[in-house]
Amino acid sequence: MSNLPPLSAVRVFEAAARLENFTAAAQELGMTQAAVSYQVKLLEERLGLSLFQRAGRKVELTDRGREISSVVSRAFDQMRQGFAALTQDQSAVLTISCTNSFAHLWLAPRIGAFQMRHPHLAVRIQAEDAVVDLVRDGVDLAVRGGKGDWPGLEAKLLTHNRLVPMCSPRWLDSHGPVADAWALHAAPRLSPDDMWWHEWFAAMGVEADPADGPPGIALDSQVMEGRAAIAGQGIAILNHFLWKAEVEAGLLVEAVPSYVREIASYWVVYPPHARNAPKVKVFRDWISAEFAREIAADPDRRYFPR
Repeated sequence: MSNLPPLSAVRVFEAAARLENFTAAAQELGMTQAAVSYQVKLLEERLGLSLFQRAGRKVELTDRGREISSVVSRAFDQMRQGFAALTQDQSAVLTISCTNSFAHLWLAPRIGAFQMRHPHLAVRIQAEDAVVDLVRDGVDLAVRGGKGDWPGLEAKLLTHNRLVPMCSPRWLDSHGPVADAWALHAAPRLSPDDMWWHEWFAAMGVEADPADGPPGIALDSQVMEGRAAIAGQGIAILNHFLWKAEVEAGLLVEAVPSYVREIASYWVVYPPHARNAPKVKVFRDWISAEFAREIAADPDRRYFPR
């Protein structure tokens, strides 16, 4: 026989002993009074002794019942304190995973506003291009590009993306205007084998392999590609809304007019068990509202495609 009785019966006994009332214990535990009586009886049979004295409709602890009640109560108090401390620690830190580009270009300039609205939260941004395991790596939620179909996670759409070949005005001054997508294929492009170039050329009806064009500098992040384009190093394929500030400042222009929506979109994702966690809810609501506001301010859909 195990030294530890069934925990379901011990839990019922703790409530009944603390309240010395089966009806009150049933209400606290969300059970029927009959179920409480059954669990207490099961525990008494397991121990081979009486824990309660029944006098009419009232129950009182026996001496043996009172003796074990104090031990069980201390154990449950310690568990309550331990779980309270655990959830309190977890609820005070919000860990967000996203790509380097999204972190540097969109989230970092705005996260301070979120922090000011929720000063009780310590926000930690984990910026890396590799897809992390949210549960294993202790991440509360992520902002990801994709189709919204990550197994084991819930996803809420934030925005679709517009892919735009961009360069600096001085690059155009030096090289002249690019006539069309076919001409762009032969122009110096940054990261020419980037999958976004494949998407853009296919959407523009150019069947040639983008990598077959002139060799170009290969960079491993959109942040580097955009900065190189601003510096006049070539044409980069960029997510338009992430570079809105640079476009409006005149640092970047469209190399060829086009309107291509990326296959992937931006989503906020989180494990199902965290959907109602207060820190996850407040960030999900905040980032959704931020994107809704920015999309509403772009009625011509220059930056945010439908």
